[in-house]
Amino acid sequence: MRLTIPEQEIMKPGHLACQGCGATMAMRYALKVFDRDTVLTIPACCWAVIDGPFPYTAVNVPLFHTAFETAAIMASGIKAGFDALGKTSTNVVAWAGDGGTFDIGMAAISGAAERNDDITYIVYDNEAYMNTGIQRSSATPHGAWTTTTPVKHYKRGPKKNMVEIIAAHRVPYTTTASIGYPEDFIKKLTKAKETRGFKLIHVLAPCPTGWKAEPKYTVKLAKLAVQTNIFPIYEVEDGIRYIQNIKVKQRKPITEYFKYQGRFKHLKDDEVEFIQKKIDEDYEILLKKLS
Repeated sequence: MRLTIPEQEIMKPGHLACQGCGATMAMRYALKVFDRDTVLTIPACCWAVIDGPFPYTAVNVPLFHTAFETAAIMASGIKAGFDALGKTSTNVVAWAGDGGTFDIGMAAISGAAERNDDITYIVYDNEAYMNTGIQRSSATPHGAWTTTTPVKHYKRGPKKNMVEIIAAHRVPYTTTASIGYPEDFIKKLTKAKETRGFKLIHVLAPCPTGWKAEPKYTVKLAKLAVQTNIFPIYEVEDGIRYIQNIKVKQRKPITEYFKYQGRFKHLKDDEVEFIQKKIDEDYEILLKKLS
């Protein structure tokens, strides 16, 4: 049987993540593809802690810890330095959570995208500021509990569509992915590695702690997010060509996704019906764009 996921392991054991952390799975897959000739820039986020205290490092490649808003611009600067030295093959990857991407890092990301800097930006999306206490971000979905959107005042409003925002910059490659579908994720990491210019990979990485879910359900939740269409898997080339990667033959109800998470348990039937309706409407809009 031909292996579709590289056997090599760059990431080392001994990281400091919570049990069942989707973000660690995402990093493990990413390093399998990008290999040792890689430099990471990581802002304030869970991974700033997960990597471990100096001099230990779980990622086993050079890593620059940077300010919350500067993962993209730091990566751009490092890449420019390598290019000046003639080391054009080194992969420079900005790696950040949704808070540092959807919110605090947006300006720097937009600048790097507009310049078409030759970096890969990977946002591991666990849908809140998990490292600092599960506060809501603009990636938090409608209806979710967080410590800043408690049960009586749950998050209202849609999740920011990061892929559409970056695709509007007409960059070479923008895509969604899920740790529940590693083969698809590996293909997209490989495509990003082989593509020159700015690339953004938006990978869903469930957080058992923040989602109030059992660690054993991390991969199941990552799959259900796709199977319910709350997190469709597709890619955009040059901001124009939309390609569907994983087609859901029979959409599962959102209740199947919600039942494994405590952050949605407060929702009443009419609120769940509203969310289901919005998911279906948004997916129909996406289908019209897909080739």
